[in-house]
Amino acid sequence: MKKWLLALLFALPTLVLADDAPTLDTGDTAWMMMSTALVLLMTPAGLALFYGGMTRSKNVLNTYAMVFGAFVVGFIVWIIAGYSIAFGTIDGAMNKVIGGFSNIFLSDIKWTDLSSMGAFPDFVFVVFQGTFAAITVAIASGSIIERIKFSTWLVFVALWVLVVYAPIVHLVWGGGYLFDIGALDFAGGTVVHMNGGLAGLVLAFLVGKRVGYPKIAMKPANVMLTALGASILWFGWYGFNGGSAFGANAIAGLAFLTTTIATAMAAITWMAAEWVIYKKPTLLGLASGAVAGLVAITPAAGFVDVTGAFILGIVGSLFAFWGVTVLKKKLGYDDSLDAFGIHFLAGLFGALATAFLAVKDVDLLWDGPLKTSLLPEAVAAGIKPDVIGQFMVQVQSVVIVGLVTLVGTVIVYYIATALTGGARVDEEQEAMGLDESIHGEKYTNS
Repeated sequence: MKKWLLALLFALPTLVLADDAPTLDTGDTAWMMMSTALVLLMTPAGLALFYGGMTRSKNVLNTYAMVFGAFVVGFIVWIIAGYSIAFGTIDGAMNKVIGGFSNIFLSDIKWTDLSSMGAFPDFVFVVFQGTFAAITVAIASGSIIERIKFSTWLVFVALWVLVVYAPIVHLVWGGGYLFDIGALDFAGGTVVHMNGGLAGLVLAFLVGKRVGYPKIAMKPANVMLTALGASILWFGWYGFNGGSAFGANAIAGLAFLTTTIATAMAAITWMAAEWVIYKKPTLLGLASGAVAGLVAITPAAGFVDVTGAFILGIVGSLFAFWGVTVLKKKLGYDDSLDAFGIHFLAGLFGALATAFLAVKDVDLLWDGPLKTSLLPEAVAAGIKPDVIGQFMVQVQSVVIVGLVTLVGTVIVYYIATALTGGARVDEEQEAMGLDESIHGEKYTNS
């Protein structure tokens, strides 16, 4: 009897520690794995079709290959070093800028480890974030299709994920400076869409315009492909935004609703704008508006209510519409598939508007001026929500992300160009079309 009691006493600390240890939640794990699969679907299916349908028929396959290639190369680079740079740790002040190299090739991460983000495996979080990395760089391809060498593009992808994307992730989500000051970016308004859209614009200027642009009409090969791609993007976006709640929980449900509202309203807004200005609503416009709405709601999906979702969908769509139809013509840049107009401008609006539209609920918000001003002690002291303070944080976020993207993209472009002997295809290849001249394939037999 005494031996039994003694054994129980020695076992009690172990039992207490076991109870305190985090445990895997099968529901959250299933949701995060499904969300990851949905985000994966967005790139080699959704974005590839969305972009492929908008390009000319002689470049459809090359456009698809650029998106597909960006996904596979970008994801592998993420596993090798990108994740470590984004979410690893490094001693000293440098950790505010970069995550370090503690998890190269996912070293020091065991298959049994749970993520610090929730009750699901750390490896699931790694793959989930890897799909974000891949789609971000793939977005930039839309600005330079029909004229860049495939080899240059693949080298650019590998370097850009490491030099630009991963450090930005660390700044905003991985414990860096912008994370510390409370920048709100629920699922990637700054990290993904502003980043990818601005990188695309920079590349468009560096690579130069397509031969004949804008004098020669460059009509889409198949608008049905684009509409199908937009629909797949919308479907996959539920993993993008819903998965960013890191569990099968109420915030994921909120993101599910706000994403749907904003997307539908943005599509209606773009269609209405075309109807009023050009007297003809187009299927391409409906598809473009839907994507603009998806982009605008992304930084705010888990922070806003129904009213906020309506505002983000409507105004975000108008920002993108203005960028595509007015700003592009005024500045004269050749952004082939409007990656800048749709992704950067709608993402910029969403990121800034989040400060004003975020629901004043502490449980929904990350640490920052808005959350701090809503804490019980602040409320008891009569302190009102610091919306302006949060807006200034958001301004810092978009400026810093923009500068890192701008400088980093230029550097990576020139390195990739040097390594591949030039970025631009020759005029003969461009005239023939990159499907045949680079890949030896044809989209149609006509």
